[in-house]
Formats: sequence, C-alpha cells, structure tokens
Amino acid sequence: MTAILILMTLGLLLGGLLGLAGQYFKVEGNPLQEEIESLLPGSQCGQCGFPGCSPAAEAIANGAAPVTACPPGGKALAETLAAKLGVSVDLSGVADKGPMIAYVHENLCIGCTKCFKRCPTDAILGSSKQIHAVFADACTGCEKCFEVCPTECIEMRPLTHTVQTWYWPSPMMTGVAA
Repeated sequence: MTAILILMTLGLLLGGLLGLAGQYFKVEGNPLQEEIESLLPGSQCGQCGFPGCSPAAEAIANGAAPVTACPPGGKALAETLAAKLGVSVDLSGVADKGPMIAYVHENLCIGCTKCFKRCPTDAILGSSKQIHAVFADACTGCEKCFEVCPTECIEMRPLTHTVQTWYWPSPMMTGVAA
C-alpha cells in the first residue's frame, strides 16, 4: 500500500511540475498565422509548395507567399486572405475548380506503385503489380498521383455528395414581409 501511495504522490508532484513548466515556458505564436491557418482547407496536400497548411500560413502571414498560394482554396480563399491582410489580389490566374478526388481505371492500371509512393495521405490502396484503388475519404485531391502515372489511368473527378458531405441548402429569403 505504501508503494502505491509513493507512486501516486510522485506522479502528482511530477505532473504538477510539468503543468507549471508548461505555463512558465509557454511560447506565444503569431495570432495572424493561426487565423490564416484556420481559413486554409487543412488538407496538407502540398500543392502550394509547402509541406503543409501550417508552414503555408506562416509564409502568407510573413509575406513570403502570395495569398493565391493555395489552389484548393480557390478564389474565395484568396479574396478572404487578401481582405484579412489588407492587400490587393489579382485573381486572373486562380482556378476555381472545386474539390476533386482521384479515381483509378482498373483496366489501365499496371500496378507500378508510382502513385502509391507519391500520395501524401496514403489514400491509394494496392501493392506492386496489383491493381490500385483510391480510398475517397482520405484523398485530398492534390493531383500528385495524377502527375506521375505512366499509363494515365488516374482521373481527377469532382467530389460527389454523399450522406456525410451533403448539407441542406439555406432557403432563399425573397419577398419576406416584416
């Protein structure tokens, strides 16, 4: 019984010390970076040239990357970021194509695993010399697999609505009398 009490006291004491150290040595982050990161899609796809959304948000907040750096965000995100940062933006080069997911045509797939190796979210299932498939819930639409496929068996398709992604549209409020 004394061993249990000693270990419990030791655990509480060390836990309290860790809590105090966490408060005392707390590092304050850039609040603008955190706001920008919350606006980004969070898919960690790397289409912007950064390894994830957090480094991209840091670069946008510091002015090292343009507000149009995030292709999945499209024009809406670029406009929102420009308004938040107070900069003007040229949206002529920004494509607004909506969310896409990869689809593998099984009759063309040779199982080379080039797409499998490039996928940042492990959304492609399969192994060497076997047909691959895409796990749609994990696919971020980064198009990295699409670029390296030697047989062009990967197609980027628009994301279709499912029970998990469908939402009830808001009714239009026209002609409402008060």
